[in-house]
Amino acid sequence: MKKQYKHILFLFLILGANQLLFAQKKVQSPLSLGKIEPYLMSVTYDKTSHLIFPSNIRYVDLGSDYIIAEKAEDAENVLRIKAAVKDFVPETNFSVITNDGQFYNFNVYYSLFPENLSFYLSKMEKEFGNIAENKIHFAELGEESIPTTDLIMENIYKKNKPIIKHIGAAKYGIQFILKSIYHNEGKYYFHLEFKNRSNVAFEVDYIHFKIADKKLVKRTVVQNRHLSPVRNYQSLDIIKGKSIVRNIFVMDHFTLSEDQALYIDIFEKNGGRHQTLQLENSELIHAKLITDKN
Repeated sequence: MKKQYKHILFLFLILGANQLLFAQKKVQSPLSLGKIEPYLMSVTYDKTSHLIFPSNIRYVDLGSDYIIAEKAEDAENVLRIKAAVKDFVPETNFSVITNDGQFYNFNVYYSLFPENLSFYLSKMEKEFGNIAENKIHFAELGEESIPTTDLIMENIYKKNKPIIKHIGAAKYGIQFILKSIYHNEGKYYFHLEFKNRSNVAFEVDYIHFKIADKKLVKRTVVQNRHLSPVRNYQSLDIIKGKSIVRNIFVMDHFTLSEDQALYIDIFEKNGGRHQTLQLENSELIHAKLITDKN
Protein backbone atom coordinates (compact mmCIF):
# COMPACT_ATOMS: atom_id res chain seq x y z
CA MET A 1 0.00 0.00 0.00
CA LYS A 2 2.83 2.37 0.85
CA LYS A 3 4.39 1.61 -2.52
CA GLN A 4 1.13 2.57 -4.27
CA TYR A 5 1.06 5.88 -2.39
CA LYS A 6 4.64 6.54 -3.40
CA HIS A 7 3.84 5.81 -7.06
CA ILE A 8 0.80 8.08 -6.99
CA LEU A 9 2.80 10.86 -5.30
CA PHE A 10 5.56 10.43 -7.86
CA LEU A 11 3.03 10.72 -10.72
CA PHE A 12 1.58 13.91 -9.20
CA LEU A 13 5.07 15.39 -8.93
CA ILE A 14 5.78 14.58 -12.58
CA LEU A 15 2.45 16.03 -13.73
CA GLY A 16 3.05 19.16 -11.63
CA ALA A 17 6.54 19.62 -13.03
CA ASN A 18 5.25 19.18 -16.59
CA GLN A 19 2.50 21.74 -16.02
CA LEU A 20 5.04 24.19 -14.58
CA LEU A 21 7.35 23.75 -17.58
CA PHE A 22 4.42 24.13 -19.96
CA ALA A 23 3.31 27.31 -18.18
CA GLN A 24 6.83 28.73 -18.37
CA LYS A 25 7.06 27.95 -22.07
CA LYS A 26 3.65 29.49 -22.62
CA VAL A 27 4.75 32.71 -20.89
CA GLN A 28 8.25 32.90 -22.32
CA SER A 29 7.68 31.77 -25.88
CA PRO A 30 5.82 34.84 -27.28
CA LEU A 31 8.40 37.22 -25.80
CA SER A 32 11.33 35.22 -27.12
CA LEU A 33 9.84 35.30 -30.61
CA GLY A 34 10.10 39.09 -30.55
CA LYS A 35 13.65 39.17 -29.22
CA ILE A 36 15.99 41.68 -30.85
CA GLU A 37 19.46 40.23 -31.15
CA PRO A 38 22.06 42.76 -29.93
CA TYR A 39 25.17 43.77 -31.79
CA LEU A 40 28.36 42.95 -29.87
CA MET A 41 31.15 45.50 -29.61
CA SER A 42 34.23 46.23 -27.51
CA VAL A 43 35.33 49.62 -26.20
CA THR A 44 38.39 50.85 -24.39
CA TYR A 45 39.33 53.76 -22.13
CA ASP A 46 42.02 55.47 -24.21
CA LYS A 47 40.35 55.33 -27.63
CA THR A 48 37.00 56.42 -29.04
CA SER A 49 34.77 54.19 -31.14
CA HIS A 50 32.39 55.58 -33.76
CA LEU A 51 29.09 54.19 -35.02
CA ILE A 52 27.72 55.58 -38.30
CA PHE A 53 23.96 55.08 -38.59
CA PRO A 54 21.87 55.21 -41.80
CA SER A 55 19.71 57.98 -40.32
CA ASN A 56 20.00 60.79 -37.77
CA ILE A 57 20.16 59.72 -34.12
CA ARG A 58 17.07 60.61 -32.11
CA TYR A 59 17.54 58.80 -28.80
CA VAL A 60 20.40 57.12 -26.89
CA ASP A 61 20.11 55.20 -23.62
CA LEU A 62 23.16 53.83 -21.78
CA GLY A 63 22.89 50.76 -19.58
CA SER A 64 25.39 52.00 -16.98
CA ASP A 65 28.02 54.60 -16.15
CA TYR A 66 30.73 52.28 -17.46
CA ILE A 67 30.43 53.94 -20.88
CA ILE A 68 29.89 57.44 -22.22
CA ALA A 69 28.36 58.36 -25.58
CA GLU A 70 27.36 61.47 -27.50
CA LYS A 71 26.50 62.50 -31.01
CA ALA A 72 29.43 63.80 -33.01
CA GLU A 73 29.36 67.56 -33.49
CA ASP A 74 27.75 68.58 -36.82
CA ALA A 75 27.12 64.91 -37.68
CA GLU A 76 23.65 63.86 -36.56
CA ASN A 77 24.08 60.21 -37.57
CA VAL A 78 27.45 59.54 -35.89
CA LEU A 79 27.68 58.33 -32.28
CA ARG A 80 30.95 58.52 -30.33
CA ILE A 81 31.35 55.97 -27.54
CA LYS A 82 34.14 54.95 -25.17
CA ALA A 83 34.70 53.40 -21.75
CA ALA A 84 34.37 55.75 -18.77
CA VAL A 85 35.86 53.16 -16.42
CA LYS A 86 38.90 50.98 -17.07
CA ASP A 87 38.49 47.18 -17.11
CA PHE A 88 34.79 47.28 -16.29
CA VAL A 89 33.11 43.93 -15.61
CA PRO A 90 30.60 42.58 -16.44
CA GLU A 91 29.44 43.85 -19.83
CA THR A 92 26.95 46.71 -20.21
CA ASN A 93 24.65 47.77 -23.04
CA PHE A 94 23.17 50.75 -24.84
CA SER A 95 20.26 51.35 -27.23
CA VAL A 96 19.76 53.81 -30.09
CA ILE A 97 16.64 54.96 -31.94
CA THR A 98 17.21 56.74 -35.25
CA ASN A 99 15.02 59.24 -37.03
CA ASP A 100 13.78 56.62 -39.51
CA GLY A 101 12.25 54.70 -36.60
CA GLN A 102 14.90 52.01 -36.41
CA PHE A 103 15.84 50.48 -33.05
CA TYR A 104 19.38 49.24 -32.36
CA ASN A 105 20.64 47.33 -29.32
CA PHE A 106 24.31 46.79 -28.39
CA ASN A 107 26.06 44.67 -25.77
CA VAL A 108 29.38 46.28 -24.85
CA TYR A 109 32.49 44.63 -23.42
CA TYR A 110 35.74 46.18 -22.24
CA SER A 111 38.91 45.40 -24.16
CA LEU A 112 42.43 46.79 -23.95
CA PHE A 113 42.79 46.35 -27.70
CA PRO A 114 39.44 46.47 -29.54
CA GLU A 115 39.63 44.82 -32.93
CA ASN A 116 37.62 47.62 -34.58
CA LEU A 117 36.88 51.21 -33.59
CA SER A 118 34.53 52.32 -36.39
CA PHE A 119 31.33 50.66 -37.59
CA TYR A 120 29.11 51.46 -40.55
CA LEU A 121 25.61 50.20 -39.68
CA SER A 122 24.26 50.28 -43.24
CA LYS A 123 26.97 47.92 -44.40
CA MET A 124 26.34 45.60 -41.44
CA GLU A 125 22.61 45.46 -42.20
CA LYS A 126 23.24 44.58 -45.83
CA GLU A 127 25.73 41.89 -44.85
CA PHE A 128 23.78 40.25 -42.03
CA GLY A 129 20.20 41.03 -42.93
CA ASN A 130 17.83 43.96 -42.69
CA ILE A 131 16.29 44.83 -39.33
CA ALA A 132 13.48 46.90 -40.83
CA GLU A 133 10.85 45.28 -38.57
CA ASN A 134 12.40 46.92 -35.49
CA LYS A 135 10.40 50.06 -36.26
CA ILE A 136 9.42 52.63 -33.63
CA HIS A 137 6.25 54.75 -33.86
CA PHE A 138 6.79 58.41 -32.94
CA ALA A 139 4.02 60.22 -31.08
CA GLU A 140 4.06 63.28 -33.34
CA LEU A 141 3.18 61.17 -36.40
CA GLY A 142 0.01 59.79 -34.79
CA GLU A 143 -1.29 56.61 -36.41
CA GLU A 144 0.94 57.03 -39.45
CA SER A 145 4.09 54.94 -39.39
CA ILE A 146 7.49 56.38 -40.18
CA PRO A 147 8.03 54.24 -43.30
CA THR A 148 4.64 55.36 -44.68
CA THR A 149 5.33 59.04 -43.94
CA ASP A 150 8.77 58.82 -45.53
CA LEU A 151 7.36 56.99 -48.56
CA ILE A 152 4.72 59.70 -49.07
CA MET A 153 7.39 62.41 -48.93
CA GLU A 154 9.60 60.47 -51.34
CA ASN A 155 6.73 60.06 -53.84
CA ILE A 156 5.81 63.75 -53.66
CA TYR A 157 9.45 64.68 -54.19
CA LYS A 158 9.97 62.34 -57.14
CA LYS A 159 6.72 63.21 -58.92
CA ASN A 160 7.36 66.95 -58.41
CA LYS A 161 3.89 68.03 -59.54
CA PRO A 162 3.26 71.82 -59.58
CA ILE A 163 -0.32 71.68 -58.29
CA ILE A 164 -0.27 75.21 -56.82
CA LYS A 165 0.98 77.88 -59.23
CA HIS A 166 -0.02 81.17 -57.63
CA ILE A 167 1.86 81.28 -54.33
CA GLY A 168 5.45 82.47 -54.40
CA ALA A 169 7.87 85.24 -53.55
CA ALA A 170 10.92 86.53 -55.41
CA LYS A 171 13.54 89.19 -54.69
CA TYR A 172 17.31 89.57 -54.54
CA GLY A 173 17.66 86.70 -57.00
CA ILE A 174 15.88 84.25 -54.66
CA GLN A 175 12.56 82.64 -55.61
CA PHE A 176 10.47 80.84 -52.99
CA ILE A 177 7.55 78.74 -54.29
CA LEU A 178 4.82 76.55 -52.80
CA LYS A 179 4.43 73.72 -55.31
CA SER A 180 1.72 71.66 -53.59
CA ILE A 181 -0.08 70.76 -50.38
CA TYR A 182 -1.14 67.18 -49.68
CA HIS A 183 -3.16 65.79 -46.80
CA ASN A 184 -3.15 62.32 -45.26
CA GLU A 185 -4.17 60.90 -41.85
CA GLY A 186 -4.34 64.29 -40.13
CA LYS A 187 -1.07 65.56 -41.60
CA TYR A 188 -0.26 68.23 -44.23
CA TYR A 189 2.64 67.77 -46.62
CA PHE A 190 3.99 71.13 -47.86
CA HIS A 191 6.16 70.83 -50.98
CA LEU A 192 8.42 73.90 -51.23
CA GLU A 193 10.91 74.93 -53.91
CA PHE A 194 13.82 77.34 -53.55
CA LYS A 195 15.55 78.84 -56.60
CA ASN A 196 18.76 80.79 -56.28
CA ARG A 197 19.26 82.72 -59.52
CA SER A 198 22.17 84.70 -58.09
CA ASN A 199 25.84 83.73 -57.96
CA VAL A 200 25.94 83.98 -54.16
CA ALA A 201 24.92 81.02 -52.01
CA PHE A 202 21.92 81.44 -49.71
CA GLU A 203 22.81 79.96 -46.31
CA VAL A 204 19.60 79.01 -44.54
CA ASP A 205 19.28 80.29 -40.98
CA TYR A 206 15.85 78.81 -40.32
CA ILE A 207 12.42 78.18 -41.83
CA HIS A 208 9.32 78.62 -39.74
CA PHE A 209 5.58 78.40 -40.13
CA LYS A 210 3.30 80.79 -38.26
CA ILE A 211 -0.39 81.60 -38.08
CA ALA A 212 -1.09 85.30 -37.68
CA ASP A 213 -3.88 87.82 -38.00
CA LYS A 214 -3.59 89.32 -41.48
CA LYS A 215 -4.25 92.85 -40.18
CA LEU A 216 -1.76 92.65 -37.31
CA VAL A 217 1.05 90.58 -38.74
CA LYS A 218 3.24 93.60 -39.52
CA ARG A 219 2.50 95.44 -36.29
CA THR A 220 2.75 92.82 -33.54
CA VAL A 221 3.93 89.31 -32.87
CA VAL A 222 1.57 88.79 -29.94
CA GLN A 223 -1.07 87.17 -32.13
CA ASN A 224 1.43 84.91 -33.91
CA ARG A 225 1.17 81.19 -33.38
CA HIS A 226 4.29 79.33 -34.44
CA LEU A 227 3.98 75.80 -35.80
CA SER A 228 6.75 73.22 -35.84
CA PRO A 229 7.07 70.63 -38.62
CA VAL A 230 6.89 67.09 -37.26
CA ARG A 231 9.15 65.80 -40.04
CA ASN A 232 10.87 66.93 -43.24
CA TYR A 233 12.20 65.08 -46.24
CA GLN A 234 15.80 66.26 -46.01
CA SER A 235 17.93 68.83 -44.25
CA LEU A 236 18.13 72.27 -45.81
CA ASP A 237 21.29 74.17 -44.96
CA ILE A 238 22.39 76.00 -48.09
CA ILE A 239 21.07 76.88 -51.55
CA LYS A 240 24.07 77.24 -53.79
CA GLY A 241 24.26 79.90 -56.48
CA LYS A 242 22.43 79.03 -59.72
CA SER A 243 20.71 76.05 -58.16
CA ILE A 244 17.24 74.72 -57.27
CA VAL A 245 16.46 72.93 -54.01
CA ARG A 246 13.17 71.35 -52.97
CA ASN A 247 11.96 70.03 -49.63
CA ILE A 248 8.81 68.65 -47.99
CA PHE A 249 7.61 69.56 -44.51
CA VAL A 250 5.02 67.52 -42.59
CA MET A 251 2.69 69.47 -40.32
CA ASP A 252 -0.14 68.53 -37.97
CA HIS A 253 -3.63 69.27 -39.25
CA PHE A 254 -4.96 72.80 -38.67
CA THR A 255 -7.28 75.33 -40.34
CA LEU A 256 -7.50 79.13 -40.43
CA SER A 257 -10.21 81.69 -39.73
CA GLU A 258 -11.11 84.40 -42.26
CA ASP A 259 -8.88 86.91 -40.49
CA GLN A 260 -5.87 84.58 -40.33
CA ALA A 261 -3.19 83.49 -42.76
CA LEU A 262 -0.37 80.99 -42.69
CA TYR A 263 3.05 82.58 -43.23
CA ILE A 264 6.04 80.48 -44.25
CA ASP A 265 9.32 82.34 -43.76
CA ILE A 266 12.83 81.44 -44.86
CA PHE A 267 15.63 83.53 -43.35
CA GLU A 268 19.18 83.90 -44.60
CA LYS A 269 22.01 83.47 -42.11
CA ASN A 270 24.04 86.69 -41.85
CA GLY A 271 22.00 88.14 -44.71
CA GLY A 272 18.82 90.01 -45.58
CA ARG A 273 17.34 88.05 -48.48
CA HIS A 274 14.55 86.44 -46.46
CA GLN A 275 11.33 85.43 -48.22
CA THR A 276 7.74 84.97 -47.03
CA LEU A 277 4.79 83.04 -48.44
CA GLN A 278 1.20 83.80 -47.41
CA LEU A 279 -1.49 81.10 -47.56
CA GLU A 280 -5.24 81.40 -47.06
CA ASN A 281 -7.52 78.78 -45.56
CA SER A 282 -8.80 77.89 -49.05
CA GLU A 283 -5.37 76.42 -49.93
CA LEU A 284 -5.46 74.21 -46.83
CA ILE A 285 -8.97 72.84 -47.20
CA HIS A 286 -8.32 72.03 -50.88
CA ALA A 287 -5.12 70.14 -50.16
CA LYS A 288 -4.77 67.11 -52.41
CA LEU A 289 -5.57 63.82 -50.70
CA ILE A 290 -2.97 61.04 -50.78
CA THR A 291 -4.54 58.10 -52.58
CA ASP A 292 -1.45 56.18 -53.68
CA LYS A 293 1.28 55.49 -51.11
CA ASN A 294 3.27 53.09 -53.25
